[in-house]
Amino acid sequence: MPANILVAVAWPYANGPLHLGHLAGCYLPADIFARYHRLKGDNVLMVSGSDQHGTPITLRADREGTSPEVVSQRYHADFLRCWDQMGISFDLFTRTGTDNHREVVHEIFTSLYNQGFIYSDVMNLPFCPECKRYLPDRYVEGTCPHCGNTKARGDQCDNCGRTLNPEDLQDARCQISGTTPRFQDSEHLFLKLTAFQDSLLQWITGKDQWRPNVLNFTRRYLEEGLKDRAITRDVSWGIPVPLEGYDDKRIYVWFEAVIGYLSAAKEWATSQGRPDAWSDYWEDPDARSYYFIGKDNIPFHSIIWPAMLMGFGGLNLPYDVPANEFLSLEGQQFSTSRNWAVWLPDYLERFSPEPLRYYLAANMPESGDSDFSWSEYVRRNNDELVATYGNLAHRVLTLTYRNFDGKVPSHDTLDEPSSRMLAQAASAHQGVSLSLEGCRFRAAIQQAMGLAQEANRYLDSRAPWKSLKSDPSEAGTTLWVALSVINCLKTLMYPFLPSSSEELHRMLGFTGGVAQGGWEWEGTKESLPPGQALNEPKPLFVKLEDSVLEQESERLQANLV
Repeated sequence: MPANILVAVAWPYANGPLHLGHLAGCYLPADIFARYHRLKGDNVLMVSGSDQHGTPITLRADREGTSPEVVSQRYHADFLRCWDQMGISFDLFTRTGTDNHREVVHEIFTSLYNQGFIYSDVMNLPFCPECKRYLPDRYVEGTCPHCGNTKARGDQCDNCGRTLNPEDLQDARCQISGTTPRFQDSEHLFLKLTAFQDSLLQWITGKDQWRPNVLNFTRRYLEEGLKDRAITRDVSWGIPVPLEGYDDKRIYVWFEAVIGYLSAAKEWATSQGRPDAWSDYWEDPDARSYYFIGKDNIPFHSIIWPAMLMGFGGLNLPYDVPANEFLSLEGQQFSTSRNWAVWLPDYLERFSPEPLRYYLAANMPESGDSDFSWSEYVRRNNDELVATYGNLAHRVLTLTYRNFDGKVPSHDTLDEPSSRMLAQAASAHQGVSLSLEGCRFRAAIQQAMGLAQEANRYLDSRAPWKSLKSDPSEAGTTLWVALSVINCLKTLMYPFLPSSSEELHRMLGFTGGVAQGGWEWEGTKESLPPGQALNEPKPLFVKLEDSVLEQESERLQANLV
């Protein structure tokens, strides 16, 4: 029976373009996972959207002398273009600025407030005498008391991942004026996280499917003891508080953005003409929800959002939070302030999406930080995509197309090497399936590429280009086996490389799309019928020249601030 799978993906701040770190951190792994489960026949709902209300948007708007609405709309459109070009297959990518999102946030807020999980208290907040206003957390910068990072923000330190409050920072300063803020009292609303301490500790027990870094971080955070957390701020941009007396405040973005997973599901259901369909993913106890995020967002998804869901009641808690570590660039951290980044829109102007999808999947920062380098990007494209996988497909298809009237050849009884090759394909298929089920994408694509390497060895040992004249029947058998393995690879690679898999599907003579054939594969005549007409073969991938290294290195240095 098909499973109901919610793929919930982090909401990017609509304050600037996406870079490769964002893609590797959560969007590509989420897409790989969603494509796999769709191919399996499961019911998948993959949702996210632009976070339009965070202070990063107001900071950029202040610097540009424009409105947050203008900034957020610009980058929301940019995100949609990138997802389309990269093949990131959202069922819905929406915005936090919709009426639907506001209504769902108010529903959650009101329920928690009525149950006593939200209460009023006074906060001692930073006030900038130069700007003459209270400063949202991200407007305050200083030194992290835990790791010494001098660029820590008033809400979180990106270096050590700790959540912070502005008063925790040493040498605090206003990001706009550089002035040292003074702290004064302001009344705000708080989420009573302490009420969920024991329930959360019990809930994470037995989460064997969670990655060790996520589970250990969450357990350590809980064992240190939760603190109640303010959910309103003295800002004018964002979702209003649905209570009297709070007209000059807005709901803090960390509280309302995570509710976006639920509001997006409801918006999607309405757009499908089935307004209750969201409940299949949120209320069905057998449904599984996976939250794809970067490691800096772990506590919001493994602690705070589950606490909110517990308080609201009746909705599924996260099944897994497969958070990735960070991707660096040429040995240095991505830095938007220094413009040390490969921006996704810029990349897509010059290169194909598929080599990037492959490289990031093969180098995904799942259990530790990883690095993007242009030299490794070119090497993997040329040595692995072109010379290993692409060359296998092209030479087998070309040899068959030219010597068997453009059709899949028939074959005799399989000998031991041919049977072993098909058995290796079946084993690889099972291994990739298990890896994808467990969100081990790096292992999955290595297993798939390993099968391509084995198929090349099989082909070289059989040398069908020699036996075509001496024993056409043997050559036909060898090529049928190789084509059958390529048919398997087409399926295994589809979650990672959807465009080239569709092209390979077409060249093999199949109609419809890869999804029509499903995930299962068998090395039988029924799966690849002899006599099936092939389409004219074309190379799947393009070799990159070494000049790319020099050009991209120069581009990085030229753009550095």
